[in-house]
Amino acid sequence: MQVNSPKERRILFSVWSPFNTDDPAAIPDSLKILLLKKGPGVHAGTFGNEGSGGQSYLVYPWKAGNTYRFLKHVRPQEHNQTAFTAWFFAPEENKWRLIASFLRPQTHTWLTNPHSFLENFDPEEGNKTRYVLFDHQWVRDEKGTWIALHKAFFTGDNTARKGYRMDYAGGIKGQAFFLQNCGFFSNYTPLDTWWERPMDPKETPPDIDLDHFGK
Repeated sequence: MQVNSPKERRILFSVWSPFNTDDPAAIPDSLKILLLKKGPGVHAGTFGNEGSGGQSYLVYPWKAGNTYRFLKHVRPQEHNQTAFTAWFFAPEENKWRLIASFLRPQTHTWLTNPHSFLENFDPEEGNKTRYVLFDHQWVRDEKGTWIALHKAFFTGDNTARKGYRMDYAGGIKGQAFFLQNCGFFSNYTPLDTWWERPMDPKETPPDIDLDHFGK
């Protein structure tokens, strides 16, 4: 989820190429990210300057304070390739929307090492505090078993590690993980710490058939 201008917000989904370059035009054809499909109204292309690969985004006026859901499906394919697919659910529409599905070469894997992050990419906006909650997070293994994510490891980028900015925090609020940064607050959270959220006894696995979802 991004704020791209005072009037535009986006839901972004990108997949990095296994070829190490910041220039998408330099990627050999055999190592390019292939777009398999995209949802209505979704822009798809390439990105660069921080690695490079395939990019897709939906211009959507998401609102701070509302709860949005995301679903990512990762499945290994033939010929040492992996398909990455992302969907987005907005309460304003009450339906799942396909963002895109990409095929990554020289990759044969299921989902590993899921991460969440909070970022300010505009230096002029560093005086504004950002805050996000991550709740009801689940993963499904290759056997079809849903597993609740209840532990998280809090880290920071080089700006935090070198002490250039220390207005960052993370941890538990209620039954959710939270991340916070910018705004020049002082009660920062030590980096490289584990957090475990309490499980809601009413929390149930997603009722989603990933083998047929969105078809």
